[in-house]
Amino acid sequence: MNLYYFWIFLFTISAYFILTDESVSKAVFFISQIVKSKYELVKWIILNDPRNPVVKYLIWKRSFRLAEQLRKELIDSNDKTSK
Repeated sequence: MNLYYFWIFLFTISAYFILTDESVSKAVFFISQIVKSKYELVKWIILNDPRNPVVKYLIWKRSFRLAEQLRKELIDSNDKTSK
């Protein structure tokens, strides 16, 4: 129960400083923006990094599907021109 009191005390002290000092509120805002951008960066790296095996497989699958589609279109266009 004492740990809860510590967190409540810490939150009220930080809320007091945020409400009374404009520079602290700006700092909290900018820090939250930095944390948000770092989170977006890590998320993008995890979802799009080609060293990730899942992403590598998805890239391969998408490329294979596109190659099959292009091959089919090429065969169709060759059939139309040969007739």
